[in-house]
Amino acid sequence: MITLSLINGNVPFTGGSTGAGGGNGDGNGDGGDPGVVAETPAPSNVVIVPDDVVTIPGSILYAKAGNIWVQSGKSAHQVTTGGSDSMPSWSPDGTSIFFIRTTEDVGRWPSGGVLREYQMSVPSVMQVASDGSGNARKVVNGKVNIGGQTWHAWIREPVLSPDGHTLAMVSDRPNPSRSNVVLQFYDIDSGKSKVPNLPETPPLGHQDPSWRPDGKFLLYVRNGRNGTKGAPVIYRWDAAKAQAKVFTTPGYLEPAYSPDGRFVAATKTSSFGNDIVILDATTGRELKRVTDDGASWAPVWSPLGDSIAFLHLRGQIVDLKLAQLEGEAPDWSVKDIMDLTEVSGLDGESRPGWFVPADQLPTPTPAPTPAADSSPSASAAAP
Repeated sequence: MITLSLINGNVPFTGGSTGAGGGNGDGNGDGGDPGVVAETPAPSNVVIVPDDVVTIPGSILYAKAGNIWVQSGKSAHQVTTGGSDSMPSWSPDGTSIFFIRTTEDVGRWPSGGVLREYQMSVPSVMQVASDGSGNARKVVNGKVNIGGQTWHAWIREPVLSPDGHTLAMVSDRPNPSRSNVVLQFYDIDSGKSKVPNLPETPPLGHQDPSWRPDGKFLLYVRNGRNGTKGAPVIYRWDAAKAQAKVFTTPGYLEPAYSPDGRFVAATKTSSFGNDIVILDATTGRELKRVTDDGASWAPVWSPLGDSIAFLHLRGQIVDLKLAQLEGEAPDWSVKDIMDLTEVSGLDGESRPGWFVPADQLPTPTPAPTPAADSSPSASAAAP
């Protein structure tokens, strides 16, 4: 599997929590905050929340040094401790967290007519209580056994549907020798997976599944190439029709629906780096540029709809920032961009998640239904 972070030379998070990112010309890659760049992140068991940080509603989820963390108010606490966890996401009710845990195991593969053992790293989907209590439960096993041969599948980015029944993820299960890492749907109740026949550019596959809050649509990224550069395109999956259509032109990834489903925050990638933008959820048209530092990615909307949190690279250290929006949609202005963590060295390949209890949310506005011809290109149907 070749992920986008390996083929797209301007994505700044190729090394997880470190990497080389862009900037605004001041030499520090920090998006216009001149000063001394911290050279060393906080210890692996520490996340630094600034003293003057704004009190955020609900809780934000992220990963650091192989562990899952939750930040609420002005403090952060560690949920898992094994050092092998990544890519967390909330359950719809906020009571549990789904994530990837990678463990070492023994595989068996034929060599010279003999099955030989070898060490392998196996990613599996896990579920744990959001407060970290109890043991994590294995939901999807990444260990594959076929005909006496044993090896591991790739599994990434598990996200549960709003109704709690379908886990979207990208994987090459059940037979990695015959599949790329593509969008799959795992039925929580039956334990069975469905792999829709979606367009892909082998061996690049898919990434970044993101459900609309009502569960009727899901966005994902089809990875592609433009010469030596990556050319990711966001697609929109219609759950009722089992059909996918092109949603954006090339250059967009990591989509995240707004709480009302009317807008999509995404990462826009270019030769200048990566920045956060807002798209129209019906047409895929870019409406607003949120950052312009070339070192920002992985946006997530506040469940209140008034701000966007995202990862940001300064020097070699990844932290979490918050962009506050003001004005009426879609004519927002960015009121302020502030730090939610400082020199904390977060995992750059694990997208943050944000949960606010239902009794603290405003009354939702029904999301629009995409028009049949609203996407910028032709559609591809799944049988």
